[in-house]
Amino acid sequence: MVGISVKRSKSLLIEQYIAKLERGEALLDDSSQNLVEVVGILKSYGVVLDAYSINLCYIANTQFLKLFPLFKYFNGQINPNKVAKFVWHDRLNYEYAEYCMKAMFWHGGGGLDTYLDTPEFAAETERLVKAYFKYNPLMLALHKAFKDFLPEQMRQMAYYSALGQFWRVMSDIFLNLSDSYDRGEIKSIPDVVKFILDGLVADATRPITYTVEVRGQEFDIIPKAAGLTFLADTAVPYVEAIFFRGTPFTGTVSYNAQAYEIPYDPGMFNYGALYADPLPIGGAGIPPTLLMQDMRHFLPDYLRQLYQHQSIRGTGDIRVQICESFQKSMFCVTTAAVKGLAPYPLDTQNSEQQAANRKYLKGWLNRILESQLVKVNSQIQTELKPV
Repeated sequence: MVGISVKRSKSLLIEQYIAKLERGEALLDDSSQNLVEVVGILKSYGVVLDAYSINLCYIANTQFLKLFPLFKYFNGQINPNKVAKFVWHDRLNYEYAEYCMKAMFWHGGGGLDTYLDTPEFAAETERLVKAYFKYNPLMLALHKAFKDFLPEQMRQMAYYSALGQFWRVMSDIFLNLSDSYDRGEIKSIPDVVKFILDGLVADATRPITYTVEVRGQEFDIIPKAAGLTFLADTAVPYVEAIFFRGTPFTGTVSYNAQAYEIPYDPGMFNYGALYADPLPIGGAGIPPTLLMQDMRHFLPDYLRQLYQHQSIRGTGDIRVQICESFQKSMFCVTTAAVKGLAPYPLDTQNSEQQAANRKYLKGWLNRILESQLVKVNSQIQTELKPV
């Protein structure tokens, strides 16, 4: 009886959220506080993504096939002052960008994952390896003995580049969203979703390519002819790998197979941003801690003041508050992605199209309702007080 009751409750929630989406609303409830949190955190996130994007593309373009890329986080600007800041940890945590890249690389999906297993990719990588190590017989011998080692490095570099290109677009969208909010053009959560959706659609077919150069010779690791595009081959796999699946956090669960603390099927993983419990933020082994630490430096004043006044700890638990706001913002991005990938406009009045949309939405909502969405929307939203 309890199981039946839970199923009925979930089915009712699914119908309620489908109705919300068909009315043009978002997964996240619309409120003045939610709006301030979402726009403010996305502004900070946009600044951080700009830096992450630049570094990922720098690594892909200059550090490929280097066995020990010791200065990969320096973007080519190596000087005593920067090294000192790096050692003192007065820097952005580019390790989080790599965490996201490795999660995408591991989970795969989309045209990029498929292309990296093609003969075309293998042939171009082979040309690159021979040119790069032309005067290094030891590495050529190593390559001959272990044929998959260096190509696997280049597969990973392809994900560095692809994620960097994806975040370049998303950074611009989020910073432009903040500018529109400052001009008074963004007045609700549905406005936020529409702005993000318009940005996704505008760059949906933007080509994803990757070319490297060795002694004046170019190698098209991902040529334009591969037909990889922004939305289908980076945005969708990113949502799947980072919003939903993620990876088990080191130090929080046992990797021992006999302990059964990690699902046997990666498709069952629920370590993504939409499922995250904000409270552990700041703990060792929790990768999002790095992102929250980075965003802390770029919060707009109005959001920092909100955090100061809405918590009895002031800014003492600011990383937790940032994580909660960030999670809300990701439900807005998810709403935009769900709407953008729907077979038909969600406000269609055609019964057949409505049926197709609802079948599509149920597939998404069956997963999304297992996340923190209901908890986030059930929280009491206090109205923003003037500061």
